Formats: sequence, C-alpha cells, structure tokens
Amino acid sequence: MEYTVVLIDNPAPRVRRVTLNRPEKRNALNSVLRQEIIAAVREGETDPDVRVTVIAANGPSFCAGYDLTQNVTQAGAGVPAADYPYAGAGGFQRSVVDLWTSMWDLSKPVIAQVHGHCLAGGSELATGCDLVYVAEDARIGYPAVRFGTPDMQYHAWLMGMRRGMELMLTGDSMTGGEAADWGFANRAFPAAELAEETLRVARRIANIPSDVLQVNKRTIHRAMDQMGMRQALRAGTELSIVNSHSEGGREFINNIRELGLTEALSIRDASFRDGRTIISHPSN
Repeated sequence: MEYTVVLIDNPAPRVRRVTLNRPEKRNALNSVLRQEIIAAVREGETDPDVRVTVIAANGPSFCAGYDLTQNVTQAGAGVPAADYPYAGAGGFQRSVVDLWTSMWDLSKPVIAQVHGHCLAGGSELATGCDLVYVAEDARIGYPAVRFGTPDMQYHAWLMGMRRGMELMLTGDSMTGGEAADWGFANRAFPAAELAEETLRVARRIANIPSDVLQVNKRTIHRAMDQMGMRQALRAGTELSIVNSHSEGGREFINNIRELGLTEALSIRDASFRDGRTIISHPSN
C-alpha cells in the first residue's frame, strides 16, 4: 500500500513503527488516516521480520480525536466514509469500535506511544493497542462527553467504576502520570525519554518468538472477552446512537455547521475553563 499520512520505519530489529503524520491537524483521524493505520499494522502480520509494532505520531500531539469537520460534512451529505462498513444509524460508532478492537485479534503485539494530546478517538486508538506508554505531561481524555456519548466506552474497564464515572461525567483529561496510575496506560515517562523507553520495551518483546507472543497475547484478550469487555463496548455503541439525537448533541453539531468547529468547541468548553479550545484542531 502507498501511504500518504503515516510513515513506516524499523527502529530496531524485528520492530516496526507506524507514525501518524498529519501534524498540521494534530493527527485528527479522518478516514484515510484510519485506513492507513490499520493497513500498516496488518502488513506487519505477514512480515516474518516483524514481531511487534509501535504506533507513534509526529507533531505536538499523538491524536486530537476524530476529524469532526470531515464527519459532520459527510453526515450532512449522507456520504459514508470509505472505512465504515456499516450503514444506518450508528454506522460510524459500530465501525470505529470494530476497527480498533480488531487489533486485539492480530497475532503480533501493538504498542501505543502517546505524547501531547490524546483525545476522544485518539484515546480509542490507544485503547485498541495491547500496551500503552505515555509522556508524563500528556493530556488524555474524552471531552466529547460534553455533547454526547463515546463511541468506545473503555472507561470502566480500564479505570474502574469511580474513575471511569468521573471522567465520563466531566470530560476532563488525565495527565500521563494519572493515566498510568489509574490503569489507562502501562507506564509514564518524561517526554524526552518516551520514544527510547517505548522502544526498549518493544525490543524486549521482540526477543520472544512470534508464535509464543501470539498465544500469550491471546490469553489476555480471551480473558477480557470472557469477562464481557468487547461485548460491552459494542453494546455501548447503541447508547452512543441514542445520545447523538439528544438536544445537546444536535446543538453542538449545528454549531459546527453554522459557526465553525473552533467556535463550537469554545462554546462547549467555556464553563470548564480547561484551556482545551485554545488548541486549534479539527477534532472532538
């Protein structure tokens, strides 16, 4: 595949790195970027020289979320994105949940290397990875709960009822250190050390034969499946559909169309005074 918005390299023996490369948009996830991420990770499945894949990003942020300017335009025109296999109500929600959780079914481990902002859809991408390492000063959260319900409701599964509930009811972000302490991430490192520390873990994983890694990775995901995680995430898409028709949700989407995304975000977050809307990006 010819890639346009991701970069591919091999920073260490048997380690493949996929780097999101829309820095001017803070790596907001449009349909092309989503397709290229998954294609690049799946290519590693068939490469005998690859045992583990790292997903990193160029620019000041790992991923600012889904590209709302694209999604709202397409929804208004009734045009589904190329990577949405599901039509009808909730097609987007069901599609992205299946897209990211499909990485759990790969035989080779996938690691997220998170810095800067990792918001909404960016946090869903990280959740779909097997391991997550973050910069201590990263900002990770789901501010989109301030107008609707997440597509992929990982909060209770990764952080427990109390932490998950707080984040779902406020839309506040975690620091990288908090994300590691609360269970969203494995570990947090100083930003300057993040890439090398992530690569250190990847090298250690790559010392183990792929056939052994495949079984060991699967034991964890099968256990989570038995506890109902994947089924709960899929069931959550139905609640996301319901809230997409709420008065607050419709108001936010109308503000995007009539006032522009930056102003819509400013209105949404004004009472929280958390500074998120000073960041100019087409995301949620």
